[in-house]
Amino acid sequence: MKNICKLDLKGKHFINLEDFTPNELQLLIKEAQNLKSKVKSKEEINLMNNKIMVMYFAKPSLRTRLSFEIGMKKLGGDAYVLKQDEIILGKRESIEDSANVISRYCDLVMIRTFAHEDIENFAKHSKVPVINALTDLSHPCQIMADLLTIKEHFGKLDGLTLSYIGDGNNICNSLLVGCSMLGLNIKVGCPNGYEPNQKYINLAKKYAKENGTFVEILNNPENASSNADILYTDVWTSMGQENEKEMRKEIFKNYQINNTLLKNANDNAIILHCLPAHKNEEISEEVFDKNANTIYEEAENRMYAQMAIIKNICC
Repeated sequence: MKNICKLDLKGKHFINLEDFTPNELQLLIKEAQNLKSKVKSKEEINLMNNKIMVMYFAKPSLRTRLSFEIGMKKLGGDAYVLKQDEIILGKRESIEDSANVISRYCDLVMIRTFAHEDIENFAKHSKVPVINALTDLSHPCQIMADLLTIKEHFGKLDGLTLSYIGDGNNICNSLLVGCSMLGLNIKVGCPNGYEPNQKYINLAKKYAKENGTFVEILNNPENASSNADILYTDVWTSMGQENEKEMRKEIFKNYQINNTLLKNANDNAIILHCLPAHKNEEISEEVFDKNANTIYEEAENRMYAQMAIIKNICC
């Protein structure tokens, strides 16, 4: 299969979007589009023949497991799953020892866990590339799928405005970086005290200054959603915050993407949600149902974005 992208990422970890250049991220999106076309046309892809990926899950997942495991198989490789109760990363033995052992058995490691420093530490001692499939701080693979979806819908990324409404969580942190790196304006609407991580705000403002775009962190959902091309939301209560659920429902009740909020956006605006969705909380059931095809396409695009990442850091 001809490599359409002039990328030299072999052996590099995919943990933080800011570890890559805007051009590299653009080329990965282009690669994902190419791989998607080949999968849709049932073309056999044997780029990862005889290669093995180990996947470690400290958090449960639907989309992450299926998109990585099936994506790896479509590339011609194989994948094995380790669950938290099987090795308890950093508990039964050190992360350093686990990384040194696991990475000797495989060609690639994917980790979905809580503490971001755990995946950074694992990568430091791994002999093979490591992919961040979600930490409490960031979710770079999801944002690559989001950017792919936006590119497919609008035919471009430059100059568009994405408005994120809700909790300033790991998704929001990574959206700030990914959007600002690739020329999108980004506005975040969240309650006071629930803003995204300051490190990511600073990074986004740096990239926005370089690209002539803007970053706004607002506590008013109406202002945050005005003139948006993309409205994006996520659950108000993430895994590990279950004891805050009722409190958060009260705090975030005005931060729902619904028909009223949608009137502030541009007429051709699309709705994105990384899923799972708690309908009639962060998004009304009516708005979700009207935009379900785009949201499900976004979920499907996780596989193609990750296939592009796997191919380029492992081949």
